Amino acid sequence: MDTPDLVVDTAGRWKGADRAVLLAHGAGSDRNGRPLLAVADALAAAGVPSLRFDYPYRTAGKKSPDRAAVLEAATRVAAAELARRSKLPPDRLVLGGRSMGGRYCSLVVGSETEPVGALGLLLLGYPLHAAGKPDRPRADHFSHLEVPTLFVSGTRDALAGKADLTRAAKKIRGAVTFHWLEGVDHGYRPLKSTGRTVEDVLDEVATEATRWVTSL
Repeated sequence: MDTPDLVVDTAGRWKGADRAVLLAHGAGSDRNGRPLLAVADALAAAGVPSLRFDYPYRTAGKKSPDRAAVLEAATRVAAAELARRSKLPPDRLVLGGRSMGGRYCSLVVGSETEPVGALGLLLLGYPLHAAGKPDRPRADHFSHLEVPTLFVSGTRDALAGKADLTRAAKKIRGAVTFHWLEGVDHGYRPLKSTGRTVEDVLDEVATEATRWVTSL
């Protein structure tokens, strides 16, 4: 398979940074999704540069995600591009992103044959299973993850119930941190009864992600 070309955007200053972050988008979004932009801005304000990119299907103007092999290859290319731009070794790079993007970052880091090195994994709304398929969890590779991992998920996430995600994450060998967004669904939308807005939730996501990344 040919190596995919990626369209990327960056935020923050690269020179002098001691860590950098890859932010991969979810299946229904792109590199300019609101959660990624919020996190990228917060990281930049804290002195941590980041790189966002589009998977090939988005660059081609398609809505349906690429095949798994293409998504994995693109994630590997993006991680290599992050290393090239930051001039940092793999163990100073945090990989992650929203939903599908975060999942593929965890897959390349947890690969049995060609693992990608990382300082940690930032998983924003990890999709533990496909919609309506809780009996088919996407966690087989968790036992191969040995880096610190942060899950930022809503307590109403239909793709990863709190109890199920907590149970699955016990397989991870690295230190695991959870930040639960009360009354929030997989799309980071809060219940009206909480009195919160999407902007409030994204601020919380960005704040917690930045706090964790800078603590590593």
